[in-house]
Amino acid sequence: MALLCLLGTTSACSQNSPTKPDHSMTAYDRMLGLLYKGTVPTIQPAALATLLHQEPVKGRGNVLLLDTRTPDEYRVSHLRGAKFVDYDKFREFDLKGVARNRPVVVYCTVGARSEQVGTWLREQGFRDVRNLYGGIFQWMNDGQAVVNAQGPTTDVHPYSVLWRPWLKTGNPVYK
Repeated sequence: MALLCLLGTTSACSQNSPTKPDHSMTAYDRMLGLLYKGTVPTIQPAALATLLHQEPVKGRGNVLLLDTRTPDEYRVSHLRGAKFVDYDKFREFDLKGVARNRPVVVYCTVGARSEQVGTWLREQGFRDVRNLYGGIFQWMNDGQAVVNAQGPTTDVHPYSVLWRPWLKTGNPVYK
């Protein structure tokens, strides 16, 4: 039902019921607005791509990029340099030796699971945690690259067939 509301053009499902519909938001943006709790600031894919190419900040280090999906999803593809943090076991992730002022960006398929991990990281004292807006789907949809153990790939694990329509580019692979 929520999916139908997202795809509709009326504001019947909107909590704010604006007098004019916001045509600048895509259906994907509206869906993410329903999923995200607002507990972790987001970062757009283009901004993250720029950040990943910058020199590390003295005393803070470079961005710690955490993929918070399942092992199968990570094996299919991930962002270059991302460390794997199994969503089902994220509270067991070893944080010893990671400076609490180091910038951290978390991501998953669309950003819902990673937001939960980001919230936990903030509870652990990390001060600069951001969630990749739209997850790996938005990253790919915006033309950014992913890799797997063999190198660059266009494969992306869509998590489930329900999420598949939001992936506009790339090759969906279920493993």
